[in-house]
Amino acid sequence: MADTPVKLGVIGIGVGAAEMLPPMEAAEYIDLFAGADINPDVRQRFGERYTEARLFESAEALVKDPDVEAVWISTPNMYHAPMTILAAEHGKHVVVEKPMALNMKQAEEMVEACNRNGVHLIAGHTQSFGAHVRLMRQIVNSGRIGKLGAINAIAYTDWMIRPRTWEELDPEQGGGMVYRQTPHQIDTIRSIGGGKIRNVRGMAGQWMDTRPIPGYYSAFMEFESGVPAVAIHNGYGYFLGSELVPWGDANTRYTPAERNELKRQMREGTRPETEEKLSLRIGGEGERLIFRGEMREVKPWKPNDLGIVIVSCERGEIRQSPRGIFLYEDSGVKELVLDGRPQARDAELKELYNAVRLNKPVFHSGEWGMGTLEVGLAITESTKTHKQIELTHQVEMAAGYDETYPVEVIEERVVDDTMVIV
Repeated sequence: MADTPVKLGVIGIGVGAAEMLPPMEAAEYIDLFAGADINPDVRQRFGERYTEARLFESAEALVKDPDVEAVWISTPNMYHAPMTILAAEHGKHVVVEKPMALNMKQAEEMVEACNRNGVHLIAGHTQSFGAHVRLMRQIVNSGRIGKLGAINAIAYTDWMIRPRTWEELDPEQGGGMVYRQTPHQIDTIRSIGGGKIRNVRGMAGQWMDTRPIPGYYSAFMEFESGVPAVAIHNGYGYFLGSELVPWGDANTRYTPAERNELKRQMREGTRPETEEKLSLRIGGEGERLIFRGEMREVKPWKPNDLGIVIVSCERGEIRQSPRGIFLYEDSGVKELVLDGRPQARDAELKELYNAVRLNKPVFHSGEWGMGTLEVGLAITESTKTHKQIELTHQVEMAAGYDETYPVEVIEERVVDDTMVIV
């Protein structure tokens, strides 16, 4: 059984799924067995690409298939909890996209349903699974540069001007920067710092009249160990974090001129946003260029939705590099080079396979996911009350994570004093 791929069904073949499909195809241990979507055109495109996959018109129909072993839930956020519970009640293991749920009650019900039915629940918070993040954690835990002192994550992106559907623009349905983007940074910070954050003081900002959702947040967190952490994300797209690294630029999926044009169209109500969104789904031009084109070549890392992460320790610092991480220590600066692209998505799939086939622990469990969700909800609560929020659902990363998912460094390269990396 250890060599048998996990038969996986995708529920919700939207933009999130479009990003996941290439790594699913590449993973020999995953059988892309089925797909469900309420949109008949999307189902047709999925069937044309994956001719042996089973097609379903609803999540309810897919989970009734006795041959499906696990599901990947990438529906709109308000369906994450009910569909996780539905899948668990039909004996399916679950990977749920971020955010895990809309509130803590939903998250608790998800965990309880999976535990009751004896299935695994993995909180798929994407960026924290990346090899460069895991390497940062492993260096901290090794004690190579002493005791952890602080963690800072800062992102400037164009998140607010990417095409959005109605529920993405409704905070009650899980829309906005805090719901949709804090999982990247918070899960990373918790992973590096061990997991247990004591309290949060945060603030969300909303100042784009064409987007009725928060497009900015900042948060100060204190771990139970006393280690401080800061997370900041500005998604308004005027300035990009990728401009801060010598090998970066002002372009992501849009150039500066394209971003300005999109903002003009949004103000005038002329932007064909529905068509843009459909283009990112399976079979669209946007999917081909953004999600599938990137898989064909390995590019140097640039600051993205996670942003620049700086880890401070007693005797050094760590941050991302083009090919891995920069390690600043008393003997100088080194680039620890990783083998290929630091794919986070691959690691999510591997954790699913290892749990289902090899009976290995789930480290990004439902309980772990609740801890990350709680921090995001605390930022919103702190914004309303202007008070520090004490946390109650924090857990440590389970023992054995670093040993189960070690990161291979293929080269430890001394960086010269100029630090000009191209």
